[in-house]
Amino acid sequence: MKKTVIATFCVSLFFPLFAYSATSVTLDGHSLTLDDAWAIAQGEKQVDIASTAMDRVDKANKLLMIAAGKGVPVYGLTVGVGLNKDKSLFDAHGKLTPEVIQASREFNINALHAHAAGVGPDMPDELVRLAMVIRLNTMLTGNTGAQPQVAKLYQQFLNKHITPVVPSRGSVGEADITLASHIGDVMIGEWRVRVKGIEMDSAKALKQAGIEKLEPLGKDALSILSSNAISTAYSAQALLESRQIINVTPVVYGLSLEALNGNVAPFLYQSLSVRPFPGIQDTAGSIRNVLTGSYLWQHQDGRPLQDPLSFRTTVFVLNEARREWNEAWQMLEIQMNSSDDNPAVIVNADRSLAENSQVEQYFVSEKEANGETLSGAIFPTSNFEPLPLALAIQNLSLAMGHLAHNSVQRTLHLSDEHFTGLSRFLASDTNQQGHAFGAIQKPQVALLADIRDLVNPVSLDGQPMAGTIEDTYTNNLRASKRLNQIADDMRSIYGLELLHASQAIDLRKQKNPDLKLGEMTGKLFAAYREKVPFVSQDRIFSDNIADSSALVASFPAGTLVNTQAGSK
Repeated sequence: MKKTVIATFCVSLFFPLFAYSATSVTLDGHSLTLDDAWAIAQGEKQVDIASTAMDRVDKANKLLMIAAGKGVPVYGLTVGVGLNKDKSLFDAHGKLTPEVIQASREFNINALHAHAAGVGPDMPDELVRLAMVIRLNTMLTGNTGAQPQVAKLYQQFLNKHITPVVPSRGSVGEADITLASHIGDVMIGEWRVRVKGIEMDSAKALKQAGIEKLEPLGKDALSILSSNAISTAYSAQALLESRQIINVTPVVYGLSLEALNGNVAPFLYQSLSVRPFPGIQDTAGSIRNVLTGSYLWQHQDGRPLQDPLSFRTTVFVLNEARREWNEAWQMLEIQMNSSDDNPAVIVNADRSLAENSQVEQYFVSEKEANGETLSGAIFPTSNFEPLPLALAIQNLSLAMGHLAHNSVQRTLHLSDEHFTGLSRFLASDTNQQGHAFGAIQKPQVALLADIRDLVNPVSLDGQPMAGTIEDTYTNNLRASKRLNQIADDMRSIYGLELLHASQAIDLRKQKNPDLKLGEMTGKLFAAYREKVPFVSQDRIFSDNIADSSALVASFPAGTLVNTQAGSK
């Protein structure tokens, strides 16, 4: 997967700016932000763990082992997993004898081995690290039941830049069990890792780093492998990438409208107040802001009363992309800051809610050596289901597809003299016999065809597995990868739009040197011309397109994305 620079549009009304200050992030299980997670993944910040969070992890583990000692049936601990839930692993009458402990260790190791079945190519290191950040944070909620050492190993891997090699394919979106298992295999000193880009055996890497390998016990293996952290990492990256596209849309669109000599009426407060869809006025305001001071606000004889629909409707398309992004972020925030474990270990669960014997069976308690009583419950759950996030990712993908469609149509109109009043294909005076922009519309249309395929829903694609007990799927990993690709395609689509819009602006300036652009559209135009010169003669455009795409990804130039969550 291509690594891209992610930036944000500084005057956006959508996502407020914050500056990084600390060199480390303290994870507590409940307050991980998208930008902090990404900063850790890229090695820009270290990981600390809140003491209260580690205390929750420790108590949950103790409660789980109390349940095992009492012979309480616990999925993945005292009974098998999947269709093997009907197989007892330990003496149902309890007592954690040495034989039972050894049986538990063997079961854990076998589980990590048997589920490690991913398909290549390998995930990029920063996405493996992002997945470990997310899993560590969700473990710190205290609902997992794994040994505290598991949490410490995630922290050590991140801080010492030990990255497990994890294949990128093989998850159907009901926990990434065949992929996350590779991280667990590294924890027990098996499989492979990359240390600062160099691949080596995990046992060697752990020894060199002074890290004690895991002796898995109880629910450790299930806690490591039965997690959606890997697909969630792809979701997080997709939101980062698509956020920049959404943020830069007002200024790209504004420059194109100036290139067209278009009409501002569709995004006026008055015209939109007739149909008050949620958020539409804020979105329209962001477009008006980038055009502050533009010549478009001055009446001009001959300016068309109405423009092509791709220009007129962009305010609505952008607003829906913005709303879908906010919805996806809300789902991602919950996914990154809560437990998706099955079973869920709940310390101090309210026993008054156990109103019948069916529910009562999940509760356990025991007096500890310090005289305090540790109590709670271990509930079977379906919290591994990531459908809320998967559907939000798919809905955002569709909204992004509409943004891409409008961009391509705007670009096609900018090369048509009937709409611009400029030369055909935006040819300069010195290139009237050339092709000008007559051919470069093809890659934009090809990318749009790619996006039209990528926005198709995939959450229903699959079939029952594991003896038919696992009969649902969300394909969130696949959906999130698709959104990443959509954002990548859109950088090039917007880049080609900028190539056309800037050419049209220059042609207008040749006729009217005093033509005044908006404050922000003018800055974008100036930044663009520093990278891509005016087309006076036919030339090879591929490097120009790449430079255009890079500007879309980084505008304003040199600004690293520092935003927090999207505002509602």
